[in-house]
Amino acid sequence: MKEVLRRLKRRNKLAYFALVALLFLYLTAIFADFIAPYPYDLQNRTMCYAPPTKIHFTESNGRFHLRPFVYRYYLKDSIYRKYEEDKSRPYFIHLFHRGTKHRVFGVIPSQYYLFGVEAPAVLYLFGADLYGRDTFSRILQGSRVSLSIGLVGVSISFFLGLLLGGISGYFGGKLDTFLMRTAELVMIFPGFYLMLALRATFPTTLSTIQVYLMIVVILSLIGWASLARIIRGMVLSLREEDYVLAARAIGASNSRIILRHILPNTLSYTITAATLSIPGYILGESALSLLGLGIQEPAASWGNMLAAAIGNLQVVSHFPWVLIPGFFIFITVMAFNFLGDGLRDVFDPRMW
Repeated sequence: MKEVLRRLKRRNKLAYFALVALLFLYLTAIFADFIAPYPYDLQNRTMCYAPPTKIHFTESNGRFHLRPFVYRYYLKDSIYRKYEEDKSRPYFIHLFHRGTKHRVFGVIPSQYYLFGVEAPAVLYLFGADLYGRDTFSRILQGSRVSLSIGLVGVSISFFLGLLLGGISGYFGGKLDTFLMRTAELVMIFPGFYLMLALRATFPTTLSTIQVYLMIVVILSLIGWASLARIIRGMVLSLREEDYVLAARAIGASNSRIILRHILPNTLSYTITAATLSIPGYILGESALSLLGLGIQEPAASWGNMLAAAIGNLQVVSHFPWVLIPGFFIFITVMAFNFLGDGLRDVFDPRMW
């Protein structure tokens, strides 16, 4: 692992920085309950479409503070949702702020957040949505869905692809024909329409967890076929290698040969392909959410937050911060693509 990181840093700095950015995103997703200053579903109807909160160090009278502070916002124009700061009193930002009760990791009860301000002031770093919910907090909570759905989906589809492709290439014959024709049948249908068709077979009255698992299953069923065909071609050549013939000669079982000797030699390609495939799963969840078939309110994901934003162009023009979830989708997809390209160079022996 250290050697891979060293080569990645030396040969492709952009991919290395992409890896750092992804690690940061996943760490913030893990600790989202603590980092987010508000629960993702906490509504404040008096602050609908409130703009991003301005952080100050100097008061209007020129007095400087070492600690950052904010001013309370009040609604000046209820028709166009125009807010202004009440500069009569500063509200300082506190670390380990005590606020609304919540559960860390969904289990540990707590009232403490990494930072926050006292009411009636609010700390909306990325503004608020239609219901006055903190966009920053919802993005952090939504990252758990949008980031994990790629990892879980790829894990399932690549397990199926490796296993079925390995069995097909190793045994050949009628089993190979059956598995490859099945994979081709899956690949014939356009992925997006197949995804919609599979989603339509499930009832609409599902819980958030059930919808999440359903999306993972749908995306996994779509993604395994192309990998299985590639792995099958690699196994066809690997099964004739000397170390495979030696394993057969000493009486190793077929399952042991496939799992211990053949499939591990495809990992360099598999890791790279998996990294490049994760963005497709993130975009797939976003596409379902844009059509109202993904994660449902009040639960948060980057996809359904963006869907609520672009459903009304007038909202986007007046409150552009509602598009921030799309920025995180773009950054994550690009980071995985850069990382995948870097890993391809690292694992390619011709580049050493």
